[in-house]
Amino acid sequence: MRHLDFHRLKTYSIKKRRNLAKSGMFGSVPSPGCSAAKLIASLPDTGAAASLRAVADAVAKARARNRPVLAAMGAHVVKCGLGPTLIDLMKRGFLTGLAVNGALAIHDYELSLIGATSEDVATGLRDGSFGMGRETADAFVRAAARSKDGVGLGRALGELILADKNPNAKLSLLAQARKLDIPVTVHVAIGTDIVHMHPDVSGAELGEGTMLDFRALCGLVGGLEGGVWLNIGSAVVMPEVFLKALTVARNLGRKVERFTAANFDMLRHYRPQQNVLDRPGGKAYAVTGHHEILLPLLRVAILEAAGKKRR
Repeated sequence: MRHLDFHRLKTYSIKKRRNLAKSGMFGSVPSPGCSAAKLIASLPDTGAAASLRAVADAVAKARARNRPVLAAMGAHVVKCGLGPTLIDLMKRGFLTGLAVNGALAIHDYELSLIGATSEDVATGLRDGSFGMGRETADAFVRAAARSKDGVGLGRALGELILADKNPNAKLSLLAQARKLDIPVTVHVAIGTDIVHMHPDVSGAELGEGTMLDFRALCGLVGGLEGGVWLNIGSAVVMPEVFLKALTVARNLGRKVERFTAANFDMLRHYRPQQNVLDRPGGKAYAVTGHHEILLPLLRVAILEAAGKKRR
């Protein structure tokens, strides 16, 4: 067998080569006890760290220009204790609207009432008691009934929590958003949530409440030009809702072309990648990791980016 003559290979100097990894992109080592801002600044300027900074900068720029920042979320965001982080961002004016699935609304309500949520599904499934808590279903019955008056499910639940003076309303995204006059839309997929198993929950009223919220979200997405859409912890429902809301907005002549879309989740999934990042056409960032770590870092990065713009 005849071998190729390696001595005839053409070589070049690495000094003339285009290199993708450069020392200027490397992170630094922050000193013990450093501020959160310095910790953010010490991260490498590459990969997920660069994306995190880019999203934070986009949020700060959008709010400085009075453009919207909308967060679409799944239930895990609330269950892993990030309500206070998101409520702080709402109070500081960095989040202007929330779009959530039915499960998040359920966990949010339960936290507001008893300061706990997320039952032991495996145990309850064995004897059929899973999802049979009365108070949660009763709250959805009362909130959904307000759809007859043209009140969407998100607003109705927030107002119910406040009106009932639930002991832990300060932990509720829905209640605090209502106090701040920030819109919250709840997008229910019938059959996916525990309250759908209860006899007094009306499919007609629940459907009307969530349809009102979908139409309200279409209006919010219609004003997304120059703003930011954050998809956090929803692999199916909210990416699909966003795609339809964006279609409605564009069909009705709304210009939604220049915006930033970001997906935060523990795994990369098909629908967030396609429906949030690729197909809509905005600037797109994927930051993969645990919410309980990433969202507090994002909050600090947003505050730092906004502070730099004011200085």
